[in-house]
Amino acid sequence: MNESNVAFEVVSPLEYGAAVAKAREALAKEGFGVLTEIDVQATLKAKLGVDREPYVILGACHPPSAHQALSAAPEVGVLLPCNVTVSVEAGKTIVRAMNPNGVMGVIGKPELAVIGEHVGAALRRVVNACG
Repeated sequence: MNESNVAFEVVSPLEYGAAVAKAREALAKEGFGVLTEIDVQATLKAKLGVDREPYVILGACHPPSAHQALSAAPEVGVLLPCNVTVSVEAGKTIVRAMNPNGVMGVIGKPELAVIGEHVGAALRRVVNACG
């Protein structure tokens, strides 16, 4: 798994559809619900006439952590939900999840760091489950 300040990433051995299903399954196992799903491939085709490889954004929410974070700093809502993406890039299935540690630090409230670490650990497990 690759990790940056922005995302956790893995090249999955699964084909795209199976990787999306596995990501959903892993998110549920970690207590996340998928609030939104954006089919980027279909949206860009409909809006711009652009053909691209499959790419989906799953907007995932871990309700207890979201509640804690919003209670500590209501402005954190602009960073929610936690996005998980599954895409096909150069013929490979890529699964990514946002790394909440970096963005939580931007707000500058120490109590958010603990929440970011907890959610980050869960999202790492989600990405690893797809790899």
